[in-house]
Formats: sequence, C-alpha cells, structure tokens
Amino acid sequence: MSLPDRAASVRTHRPPRPQHVLEVLSSERIAPSLVRVRLGGAGMATFTPNACTDAYVKLLFVKPELGLEPPYDLEALREMLAADDLPVTRTYTVREVTAESIALDFVVHGAEGLAGPWAASVQPGERIALNGPGGAFVPDETADWHLFAGDESALPAIARAIEALGADARGVAVIEVRDASEEISIAAPAGVEVRWLHRGEPRAETIGLLAETVAQLAWPEGRVQAFVHGERESMKAMRDELFKRRGLERAQVSLSGYWAQGRTEQRFQAEKREPVGQILPSE
Repeated sequence: MSLPDRAASVRTHRPPRPQHVLEVLSSERIAPSLVRVRLGGAGMATFTPNACTDAYVKLLFVKPELGLEPPYDLEALREMLAADDLPVTRTYTVREVTAESIALDFVVHGAEGLAGPWAASVQPGERIALNGPGGAFVPDETADWHLFAGDESALPAIARAIEALGADARGVAVIEVRDASEEISIAAPAGVEVRWLHRGEPRAETIGLLAETVAQLAWPEGRVQAFVHGERESMKAMRDELFKRRGLERAQVSLSGYWAQGRTEQRFQAEKREPVGQILPSE
C-alpha cells in the first residue's frame, strides 16, 4: 500500500483522536523526584473525565525549534516532517481532576527523559496538547480487601485508587520509592495500611524487592482485588507471586509494566510487541 493509500485507510478506519489543548496553571515539586503539574484553561471544556482511578492521558511533545502550535494535524505533519521531528507521546496518570483542571505527577531525574524535564521547567501559561482520558481500573466495592503494589511510576494511580475506596475498605499498599523523602501524603481509609518500601536508586539488584515484600505479607481471608503496576521485570516477579503462589484469578488482578530498567521509552514501547515485553500471555 502506498503512503497516500495508507493514510487514507487510517483516516477511514481510525479517525484522529481528539486533542485537548490545556494551559499550564502551576508546577510544584511535591517530593525530591516528583513534580505535580496542573493543567486547565478553556480546553477543559472538551475534556470529559471517566470513572477510572487509573485514568490516563497521552501528552504530545514537539521540538520547540519547529515552532509548532497545538492542536496538531498529525496526518499533515507526517507528510511534511522527518520521522524524528514528529510529535512524541508520553502517557501519564491523572492524579486529580476537577471541572477546572487536571493534575499530573511526573517522576523527574534531572535532564533524563522527555516529560520529566518538561515538567520541572514548564511555566504557567504554556500550552500542551493531549489525548484522552483512557483507563480501565475501578476499585471493586464487593472485594473483601485490596492489594496495591508499585513504584513511583504507579504512585498517582495507587494513591487515587486508595482515596476512592469506601470508609470501611480494608487492604494494604506497598509502594516502592527511593527513600523516606519521596513519601507523599495519601488519604487512606483507616483499614488500608500504606507501607513505604525504601529501595535506594533503582538497579538490577532491586527488581525483585517488591515481590519479595508482598510475599511476606499476612494474607487476609476473603477475595482480594489487586492493582499492581511498575517496572516491567518487577511486574513479572509480581505475576509469579500473585498467580502461581497465591493462585489468584486473572479477573482479580490489574497488572502491567509502566517502564523497564535500562530501556528508553521508545525501546520499552517497541518491546511490548516482543516476548521480553509481555508480562501476561494475552498481551
């Protein structure tokens, strides 16, 4: 299929996702490596929140030197620009949402990556285009107890899910961070224990730490609902803990990798189509 024919097919069968152009209202460092950016403005009129506590948006980043202004005609840009100059997407969980704004939390490691440095330096009034929201997870009110486990990348979704639980909910959250300075406040019900796991800097030797900690938990009676997300190889260890050792059913567990140690974002996304990138057989 030629490029024009392929583009026509995409337009026919996969219409462009609507873009919301939001304005940066504020940027706040809430922990040494965590920055919260609040977005709002007139573009919120087209943004329709969903009920998912892991609701996410896909931010569109462009090279400043190209002088492009959002929203972007992606089909036209594909015909005009080199592949390296096309807008790049990054996915982030919506930590908070109101009628006037959304808040996104970014893990920042200096100049490493794309979205983190943007969040650390962005100024109020700047604009950014995004797609969404998507999402899939809603806490099950009929579950006897809840298990949450993940690292900094999953912290916004874990925190939001915990805060959406009913006052009588029971459960435990194990959240892996570098050290005590990275802990943030979470409004958890009295019956939900939040445990912070201090890992130090992420490295190969720490990949199994989350699963090892969960393996040592006292396992309450009753049906559990689990939300477990974070570094890919850590999630493979969690997969074995939850399905092989604990015998949970697939419907009880939300499990995926948000990033991979030693991989760029581009390589991580590409590997999702390869055996190394698949955590569950259905992926």
